[in-house]
Amino acid sequence: MDGIIIINKEKGYTSNDIVQIVRHTLKEKVGHIGTLDPNATGVLPLLIGKGTKISKYLINHDKIYETVLKLGVKTETADGEGKVIDRRNIKKDLLNDNNIRLVFKEFTGEIEQTPPIYSAIKIDGKKLYEYARKGQKVDVQPRKIKIYDIELINNNLEENEISFKVECSKGTYIRTLCEDIAEKFETVGYMKELRRVQVGEFNIDEAINIDELKANKDDIRYLEEHIISVENIVDKFNKIKLNNDEIKKFLNGIKLYKREQDGIYKIYNEKNIFIGTGIIENKKLKRDVVIER
Repeated sequence: MDGIIIINKEKGYTSNDIVQIVRHTLKEKVGHIGTLDPNATGVLPLLIGKGTKISKYLINHDKIYETVLKLGVKTETADGEGKVIDRRNIKKDLLNDNNIRLVFKEFTGEIEQTPPIYSAIKIDGKKLYEYARKGQKVDVQPRKIKIYDIELINNNLEENEISFKVECSKGTYIRTLCEDIAEKFETVGYMKELRRVQVGEFNIDEAINIDELKANKDDIRYLEEHIISVENIVDKFNKIKLNNDEIKKFLNGIKLYKREQDGIYKIYNEKNIFIGTGIIENKKLKRDVVIER
């Protein structure tokens, strides 16, 4: 039982909560890709068994979120969990659909974004939220991120809420994006809702909830249908087939001469069984991740 399973995380669970539940349910080693805050929902890919060995191939995925921006109110955490620290009037004449889309365009492309003080980024060995909880000021430098697209979903003037979809690079903080967009409308705002609908190639349509997994934990066919194999995950890499002698050397960590270009490769034995991955550097193939022996 090795690979990735896509969980549709519900509110109230931390990412680590989900890891522990799935570990207990499947009796396998489990890790996750891309943390979700407790009150965020949606796609949380989990690495199962030997699938945990390939996390390094999956760390730079782009993401797609659906969010709700609440205007006129600012919180200390930039989401609905924090204490309200400011309230401002809303100029509703600025909130027509056309103007909203024009503002969204200002945030597309490569931009600089300052991470929120309530985040897990470390400065001088401490997480930012640790400074925030003690009321300590810290200089947080902006970072370059990329917003590929922002799409308006709904403009609810009665509730002073704007719902939109964001396609962005790793490292983007939607809480900060919501605050920055609110400023363009000459007011304040916070992220009221957040749902992650895609991480790289992993989509919400593939996701299952925790209760469903628990109910089917002993159904081998169900698990096979929902756990994406390691072989499929690394399918984008080119293939190299090794003979029995080469496989023995490869598994023992001996480097093999290969003419292929430098890069990561899927490794198969003579029976066309997937063994794992290897890396070629300067015509030398070395073992990287081993799934089968």
